[in-house]
Amino acid sequence: MDDAGEFVVVTFPRKTTLSAWTLSDEQSTSSLSNRTVSGTVAFSTAPNRTENLTSFRVLPLENLSLANSGETVTLGRTTGDGSETDVDSVTYVDAPESECWRPFTQSWRPLGATNFTVTRSDAATARVFVLPDDPNVPVETLRSAKRRLLLAGYSFTSRRITDLLIAAANRGVKVHVLVDDAPVGGISTREAAVLDRLTNHGVTVDVIGGERGRYDFHHAKYAIADDEAIVMTENWKPAGVGGHSSRGWGAVVGGEAVDNLEAIFDADTSWYVTTPWQSFREGRSFNPTTAANESYPTKFPAKRVDAVSVLAAPDDAESGVLSLLRSANDSIDVQQMTVGSIHQPFIRATLAAARRGVAVRVLLSNAWYVHDDNQRVVRWLNERADAEGLPLEAELASPHDYEKIHAKGVIVDRRHVVVGSLNWNNNSARENREVAIVLHGKAAGKYYSHAFEADWGRREDRFPVGLAAFVTIAIAGAVWIAKREIRFES
Repeated sequence: MDDAGEFVVVTFPRKTTLSAWTLSDEQSTSSLSNRTVSGTVAFSTAPNRTENLTSFRVLPLENLSLANSGETVTLGRTTGDGSETDVDSVTYVDAPESECWRPFTQSWRPLGATNFTVTRSDAATARVFVLPDDPNVPVETLRSAKRRLLLAGYSFTSRRITDLLIAAANRGVKVHVLVDDAPVGGISTREAAVLDRLTNHGVTVDVIGGERGRYDFHHAKYAIADDEAIVMTENWKPAGVGGHSSRGWGAVVGGEAVDNLEAIFDADTSWYVTTPWQSFREGRSFNPTTAANESYPTKFPAKRVDAVSVLAAPDDAESGVLSLLRSANDSIDVQQMTVGSIHQPFIRATLAAARRGVAVRVLLSNAWYVHDDNQRVVRWLNERADAEGLPLEAELASPHDYEKIHAKGVIVDRRHVVVGSLNWNNNSARENREVAIVLHGKAAGKYYSHAFEADWGRREDRFPVGLAAFVTIAIAGAVWIAKREIRFES
């Protein structure tokens, strides 16, 4: 093989002796080792490397090149009369590093990518809230933990939450924190300081990402406290969960939703791309930053609602949101920081809903760093509405009781509400680890509809004039060095 650690996965449905079997590509043929196996097995010319890349049993392989430019790999068998038969074959195309070829979808996926599906728990209850109105809800939820606190975030700079986690660890609670290794702008000195404090007090802190990362960003924002979980649109920092800046949505859920979120957390912390914070920080420098400290009134106190579905990206979140938008009969209200483009599938599904008579409103942030892009989307949507006579309106927000929109929320038919870290762009839906929940029922719809109406009603004009500046942030692509996988299944 060209790259040490590459492997081919073969599934044998029954006990099979491998002495008569071969794997070949367009350059060479390799006999399989004389073993008896059943189930799924990985074959590699560097089994010691491959054992760190897959949970399957790994067996040695003599030689196979697996061209990076793509080729056909064939599984063969020698029959009793000495003739050779092709049992199965896979043709793959130009191979990116650290990804697996999926024959059924004819596409590459990151090595170790999960495959969670939409799950709904009708017996669950949820306590819903908005920020900056009710920052005490996250605090109360975490403070109540007696057995475990599992916190997942994109970035983590909240000293208030840090104190809560340390206090929990001191009283014997299992505390585990997972954060992204390279948020936009880098890890700040403030974040490094709070992560140092946590580890110094016995809290397990892991960093996810790096050269072998399976997601561009770990962008999820949730925590599990015993038998409850909190899912938010906001980061674990003063401007977000602290209630000092952003308009955000959140919910505290129980029941089966907690089990689903725990499965996501376990999958992400158990994969080998996580690094303990103490090891990660060695030899690194961090960037200074300032924390938001504004205060805002409470206009929307938390409420309780019923029934929850859990979505995870890049697994099922895109299909789940699209399905919800396509099911709309009466109304769709969208509140987002920004959207990827007018061609983004969520925007297209929302426009399609308006074309079938669904009343649609789209409210986007007017923060300086997204103002120009959002204004172009707003203008385009309103032009489409005017040209086609659609029941669709789009606006830029004019905040009064908060600084900026950071929510990633959708309300469908005033009965289904999406809350979580999922942004309306393809990278978020397809490349990041994101977590969102769908709250079902009239109570959830009524609560968030009231919050949306208040934010929508404060617009000043159709195209507000704000700070006409924007920033372009260049994000360096990750260098993938983990190896590819090709799977045979029969």
